[in-house]
Amino acid sequence: MTTLDPAVAREAWRMAEPLHAMVYFVPESTERFEALGIPARAGYFAARGGVFGPVGPGPVVATFYNFRPDLVARFLPAVWETTSPAAVIEARLAAADAALERGLGDALRGDEVAEAAALARRAAESATAYMAGRPLYAAHADLEWPKEPHLVLWHAQTLLREFRGDGHVAALLVAGLTGLQSMILHTASGEASGGFLRASRGWSKEEWAAETETLRARGLMTGDELSDQGTALRARIEEETDRLAAPAYEVLGTGGCVRLAELVRPLSRTLVKAGFLASVAPARPK
Repeated sequence: MTTLDPAVAREAWRMAEPLHAMVYFVPESTERFEALGIPARAGYFAARGGVFGPVGPGPVVATFYNFRPDLVARFLPAVWETTSPAAVIEARLAAADAALERGLGDALRGDEVAEAAALARRAAESATAYMAGRPLYAAHADLEWPKEPHLVLWHAQTLLREFRGDGHVAALLVAGLTGLQSMILHTASGEASGGFLRASRGWSKEEWAAETETLRARGLMTGDELSDQGTALRARIEEETDRLAAPAYEVLGTGGCVRLAELVRPLSRTLVKAGFLASVAPARPK
């Protein structure tokens, strides 16, 4: 499918990811969703899921993958009685604009951001050649591109994130893992907070405990830690996710991917150091 080293593509994605992901955590999003008359959590489901139109919980549960269905059903389709998909999507873009301005200021108007935006957009648009089986990416790819370079960069990373995420879901399905089980294994690896993931995705302690027992029975966990088999499975899933995400970056080649990572690294680090990705709102795991 691609001759590009998946590790090179992964680094380009990883370095740029905070520029997109911060929108799920910043107060600017809460403010703009509340201005539409909806709470922040409803805005999260509506803004990402709204690319499918005024849908009910089904498409969101299926594509977001790790949320308890009744949590999503608390907000969808009821949110569409208050606002529209277009309004929520526009509010999310406005929140990204305001947050990036607050966090990065004049740096947004530099040549580096314009160059990074052009590279990221090229990758994001090239990914349409691999759209099959990637519903969240495909729906986001139908949105209009913003004009300002920093918002082009944000939107491009949104597309690349959803492209990678759709592939990650495919890898989890092949591995026979539910969304809840994948989060438990992620927590067992020591890379995530189980309390935050469980609460933000709407699962009970009892459900978490029951699925942990299931994973132990499969030999994927020993106690509360990954077994050797579980560690190997997670590594295979990450490798498959990287492989499935790499075609989007093929058009950039190794040099373009390295340059993109180089350009966005200081921007992302600034946002992370400033606390723009504090775990206070739901966000899709990597």
